[in-house]
Amino acid sequence: MNETPTRVYAEIDLDAVRANVRALRARAPRAELMAVVKADAYGHGAVQCARAAQDAGATWLGTATPEEALALRAAGIAGPVLCWLWTPGGPWQAAVEADVDISVSGIWALDEARKAALAAGRTARVQLKADTGLGRGGCQPADWAELVGAAVAAQAEGTVRITGLWSHFACADEPGHPSIPLQLASFREMLAYAEKEGVEPEVRHIANSPATLTLPESHFDLVRCGLAVYGVSPAPELGTAEELGLRPAMTLKASVALVKTVPAGHGVSYGHHYVTEAETNLALIPAGYADGIPRHASGSGPVSVGGKIRRVAGRVAMDQFVVDLGGDLVRAGDEAVLFGTGEHGEPTAEDWAQAAHTIAYEIVTRIGARVPRVYLGG
Repeated sequence: MNETPTRVYAEIDLDAVRANVRALRARAPRAELMAVVKADAYGHGAVQCARAAQDAGATWLGTATPEEALALRAAGIAGPVLCWLWTPGGPWQAAVEADVDISVSGIWALDEARKAALAAGRTARVQLKADTGLGRGGCQPADWAELVGAAVAAQAEGTVRITGLWSHFACADEPGHPSIPLQLASFREMLAYAEKEGVEPEVRHIANSPATLTLPESHFDLVRCGLAVYGVSPAPELGTAEELGLRPAMTLKASVALVKTVPAGHGVSYGHHYVTEAETNLALIPAGYADGIPRHASGSGPVSVGGKIRRVAGRVAMDQFVVDLGGDLVRAGDEAVLFGTGEHGEPTAEDWAQAAHTIAYEIVTRIGARVPRVYLGG
């Protein structure tokens, strides 16, 4: 867009995305890197961030839904794209025609891919997903032989090509968790079985952002990086973004909409959960939970206004919230920074996560479509 929005907007630093991809590639120098751009690139803009990640050497892209993968193709983005969240009756044929890699966790999904390939008149690219202990998507070890056998048979008939074997960690963000070596051992066993049966995948992968940063033994042929691409630490236990060599790409800003003086004993926002102790100045910030500001951070969410960190006073409403300035004064139109890199003393997404008792993944991803994105470094 040509003009900076005035109510609330998110600045997205694409140079930060590029720098983060390079830093993550340096952590896994012998593996390719997949930039995960699901959920609109964790709220940062899938198409723009996909291009920036590819600029910096990401050779794969990852999405959850097929619609996300097809939107990348519609935007003219080439290169391998893996999509893993499928349901019966989805756009299987469109994905095959767009050369999207389809994750397969069971026989029903393999059958869908085969039918789509026959209808499209071309080979479907599929990756077999192993459930090595997460207990979510993926094929259980007890069913692995059946799935591998069926996939090898489908490959022999020409309907599918097995391009990958993969899995996902449950607790890679908890260094030393006993499930980590167990999952790695299970993955190696399931890889060995598939390869013994004749599968020659392009890529084998299990490492997410935390594993990319801390578990070199898990890097195999490809690492999948999501939140870390956007410069946010995937777990406080692993270190801050700065300590991990990452730079947050999103800065969420708003314009102060109103400043007024109220007397002592004045209630603020719904329910009057905040009541002023003395005469004070209040500033209205025109962003609320409809924009993705977590209501759970009512009374605690940090905001930089007038060069100081303030806290949300009272409840976050749908479109707005209030901060108490005390004796300070700012003017309508002055900038409020909800979160950013932290380099200038402003709060970070992690600070909001702590205030809302959640994780930083949710803070950046929940910033909604009503908030314009302004791209820097494009």
